[in-house]
Amino acid sequence: MRYWVETHLHTKEGSACASASGAEQARARKAEGYDCIFVTDHFYRGNTRPDRNLPWEEYVREFCRGYREAKAEGDRIGLQVFFGWEDNFHGAEFLCYGPDEAWLAAHPEMIRWTPEELYREVKQAGGLVIQAHPFRQRPYLMGIGLYPQYCDGVEAYNLGQPAEQNERAVWYAKEFGLRMTAGSDVHGVENVGGGMVFARPFSTVQDYISAVLSGETCELRK
Repeated sequence: MRYWVETHLHTKEGSACASASGAEQARARKAEGYDCIFVTDHFYRGNTRPDRNLPWEEYVREFCRGYREAKAEGDRIGLQVFFGWEDNFHGAEFLCYGPDEAWLAAHPEMIRWTPEELYREVKQAGGLVIQAHPFRQRPYLMGIGLYPQYCDGVEAYNLGQPAEQNERAVWYAKEFGLRMTAGSDVHGVENVGGGMVFARPFSTVQDYISAVLSGETCELRK
């Protein structure tokens, strides 16, 4: 069996830089052949879509709208859809899996958390933290921030990054003994082809978390 998972995906409801809705993303990934997607929109400190001036619970509810729409469409067409988010700390970004919308709503103080605090709190909630595209370079970024002690692994292959930056991410993961994941970082409906292929299906987010933490054999799409 081949179970194809997209670990890094954005919707226009949650991410200001995305061009596809949650429902559109679900249909596009299903047509491309994916079995499962994680919606990981840019959260409060990143390139988020919802108004940061909203009351916190309302902001979180609006932020999660892309996931909810993708989930509803996924349920209709037979695509597994799970929730995550992409947090930001001075340009270093972290993919967080496990905690849900209610957990976010209960933690308004998280907009002031350091990478250490984010990691500690997500782990206490049974979650997983992956540093996304660790060697990404952009004109608007001041530099590269690496946090091997505050993540469970590294996004070794991000299809939105140049090959040399992914090669550095692979070196970094091996140098620090970090787990490696892969994702497309897709923002629109175009075909991408990234992610991870496992030998079994997942029924819950915890299935994915356990597979990564245990080092379960999988294919990393480059």
